[in-house]
Amino acid sequence: MEFKNTRILFIGAAGGIGSCMAEDLLAAGARVCLVGLFDEELEHLTKSLGDLARGACTVTADVTKSEDRSRCVQMMQEHFGGVDMLINLAGVNAFARFEEQSEESIEKIMLVNAVAPMLMAHAVLPMMLEQGSGQIVNIGSTFGSIGFSCFTSYSTSKFALRGFSQALRRELVDTGVGVTYVAPRGVDTPLNPPAVYEMAKEVKMSFDQPEYVAEEILKAVRNDKKEKYIGFPESLFARVNGLFPGLVDNSLKKQNTTMKRYAGQDGNQ
Repeated sequence: MEFKNTRILFIGAAGGIGSCMAEDLLAAGARVCLVGLFDEELEHLTKSLGDLARGACTVTADVTKSEDRSRCVQMMQEHFGGVDMLINLAGVNAFARFEEQSEESIEKIMLVNAVAPMLMAHAVLPMMLEQGSGQIVNIGSTFGSIGFSCFTSYSTSKFALRGFSQALRRELVDTGVGVTYVAPRGVDTPLNPPAVYEMAKEVKMSFDQPEYVAEEILKAVRNDKKEKYIGFPESLFARVNGLFPGLVDNSLKKQNTTMKRYAGQDGNQ
């Protein structure tokens, strides 16, 4: 797939990975609707894009809300005449013991990370099916293949997104509409509270830079990959966990104890 003239609805474009992807997509000649939660973030993004921003429009939206999802689709129709690609990147996290996490936090994580991407895909799919082409790109996590202690809600939401991507891909076979699921490992972005980095040092957890992750995501889309896992050895562990979860249980015992010690230190519950 080439990005030139591709009409892209990009949810979560203003974050660390998103801003890098936005720049690369616009530089490749894509026409992009940049969707973010806050006006200030989108303004900063468009300013940083400079002349590239001419190929973009922006929408401040909370895609967990039906009216905001409809507004995003309407903006694509008005500016570009339709949608060729949907990128679901928006996400939230919490590093806390599950019993200490608030109900509001659990609900928000599931809504933003799993339900909203499903409903956003549901909103654009009729147009894609009518034109006989399209691509839905869901950004998950290796935490969606390996359930990690103290990231229970986040892991659950990413497991759901991975399952949705797989099921929808199979449902859409022979329609011309594809589904790509990309799972990065830890990424060095403001999404992570300080306690996560402190814990990561002790357990030797690796983080990738947003620029690298953005490049790998777009490479997967260009090459029409069904699934791509970013980072080694996490990509290997994800596959091992699918076959031999008991082995992973044992290997993570010491790490789980350390994670519990750091969880909730930032009040991110």
